[in-house]
Amino acid sequence: MSLEDQLKKLFPEHEVSNEPEAIEDKDHELFVQKEPMICKYEKRKGKPTTIIAGYEGEDEDFKLLAKEIKNKFAVGGSFKDGEIIIQGDYRDKIMKYLQEKGFKTKRVGG
Repeated sequence: MSLEDQLKKLFPEHEVSNEPEAIEDKDHELFVQKEPMICKYEKRKGKPTTIIAGYEGEDEDFKLLAKEIKNKFAVGGSFKDGEIIIQGDYRDKIMKYLQEKGFKTKRVGG
């Protein structure tokens, strides 16, 4: 017995529609906070790193933002403990990019 036959037994009144379902395709909006995000520079194991912290929205949104930044600047990095860690000193570029997206930023250190 096929799946279609089983479904007909369970739902005898149901009629199959061949029309495709309309799927709304909308972009995901990031939460833009009032408090500035912290953009700082550190050396970890002798290598320069840029750290972005202070995001108040969902972790998933912050992960999406990390992915956007890594793709935009073609750099490596990760998301750990509520911080975006980018390999290299990209503070100025990242701060400008975040400001274009509507975020407030604050430069810390050096």
